[in-house]
Amino acid sequence: MRTAHHHDHIDFSATQRPPNFQNGYTTSDSVWRNRDKFFTGHEAIVAFLTDKWNIENGYRLRKELLSFTDNKIAIQFWYEYHETSGQWCRAYDLEDWTFADNGLMKKRQVSADDVKITQEERWFRDGVNVNSVDISERHW
Repeated sequence: MRTAHHHDHIDFSATQRPPNFQNGYTTSDSVWRNRDKFFTGHEAIVAFLTDKWNIENGYRLRKELLSFTDNKIAIQFWYEYHETSGQWCRAYDLEDWTFADNGLMKKRQVSADDVKITQEERWFRDGVNVNSVDISERHW
């Protein structure tokens, strides 16, 4: 079984290509909760991600693995994006993922908050290594 040590699961989200989730990321009956949305299966996941990433432009992501067991991981994300209006936002996410025996994602739950920020408040500007940004305890 593939475990939480395999970062390829986490890195798919940085590509912003929803079909990648269908082809090698989730089980066909994967169950997702993203904030206040609940859905199941490849088609629903791809539709959700397509809509999400049509709104979230300039997406820059940092993730940290919080903990893992045999088939579950907990991850903390921070990401910044700008809406189609040009307004910058930072998302603070806590996620819990469960994997099937074949290593594909069986379940994903997301609790997240979006905060509007100015261009000057951005951490993850173009050219910045997102993993080198010092994120203070205030933002954990």
